[in-house]
Amino acid sequence: MSFASFDLHPSVLQAVEEKGYHQPTPIQLEAIPAILARRDVMAGAQTGTGKTAAFALPILHLLTNPAPSATAINKAVVRALVLTPTRELAQQVGHSFKEYGSHSVHRTVVAYGGVSINNQLAEIAQGVDILVATPGRLIDILSRGVLDLSQLAFFVLDEADRMLDMGFIDDIRRILRTVPETRQTLLFSATFDDAVFKLSQKLLTDPARIQVDQQNAAASQVEQIAYEVDKQRKREITSYLIGSKNWQQVLVFTRTKQAADDLAREMCKDGLKTEAIHGDKSQGARERALEGFKNGSIRVLVATDVASRGLDIQQLKYVINYELPYNAEDYIHRIGRTGRAGETGIAITLLSADETWLLDEIHKILDTQLMQQWLPGYEPDLNQNFAPPKSKGRGAKTRGSRGKPSGRSRRR
Repeated sequence: MSFASFDLHPSVLQAVEEKGYHQPTPIQLEAIPAILARRDVMAGAQTGTGKTAAFALPILHLLTNPAPSATAINKAVVRALVLTPTRELAQQVGHSFKEYGSHSVHRTVVAYGGVSINNQLAEIAQGVDILVATPGRLIDILSRGVLDLSQLAFFVLDEADRMLDMGFIDDIRRILRTVPETRQTLLFSATFDDAVFKLSQKLLTDPARIQVDQQNAAASQVEQIAYEVDKQRKREITSYLIGSKNWQQVLVFTRTKQAADDLAREMCKDGLKTEAIHGDKSQGARERALEGFKNGSIRVLVATDVASRGLDIQQLKYVINYELPYNAEDYIHRIGRTGRAGETGIAITLLSADETWLLDEIHKILDTQLMQQWLPGYEPDLNQNFAPPKSKGRGAKTRGSRGKPSGRSRRR
């Protein structure tokens, strides 16, 4: 099946062809027809499976004949609103809309915090059909009375689970009071839990429910490895793995901003060009670090979970969990930065003795348990409550699973 079979507008199809897209991904196969049929949608899929195109392409098609504006006076009339949890994701989604709409007349504006609002207001004043925004910045703009959402046709919540994790529920409710009740609502999320389902019940009307992959499943094309190591040797083993294996583009995740800054500084001392990216960095610094990582001038990017969504790096092969996240679902988002669009990837977890309970939480939402290994030369101190390996083989010493996978059902 090709994109032409969706009967999309020629301008959209031309952009798709120029992007080199040939066959729709599973999420696109199910979501695009549902959206074109004007249905609300609740969709979930692994990261890197084409979710943005799944809603952007049909929205652009349906906007080819926009309804005329009869009420807007000195206001920008928005026809499609996409909310994202992070600046990086807003930039990514906005860029995709601009590419897919490059042959159409629809104007896309991206708005997010961390930079001056004045440039964004100037962009909006020139006209906006599609607005991609983070919740806080959108509320700032709405308070100035320069946007008209009364004719909104499409309301999209992208990465809804992360939006709730970051505490945006009150902002979402406030924004909902400004949009018309008659609209098409699309909720996309990498994972689902009770909070997301509760939100969907308030937002969606008889939605098409789409789940192309197992809920909360890690990407199947990503090889997952866990090395048991003493906490104080994590930086050492990280630099060793990257240097000895000559990995050239590695994304490393920490739990805190301070840990990200400290690790980046120490890895630079090890001779690895490293930058940190997190919420306390200015938008300019974040963009420069990300651009350097993409073009290869920066070898290692250390990020907090705020960056686990929205980082779209072509053919990224290596992700390291320097520290496991407290939220098990964030593990899936982290490793989802690799193994995208059919490519393979490797996700390394560095497991210290005090983090075993976090790995147990991750096992509960995975179909399998990670095989914990010892890397020769970096074996952990067994006095730190690590159990000895059950068997030894060549290369890394491996330890069998600590028991059968939990029979408890995944959270929904």
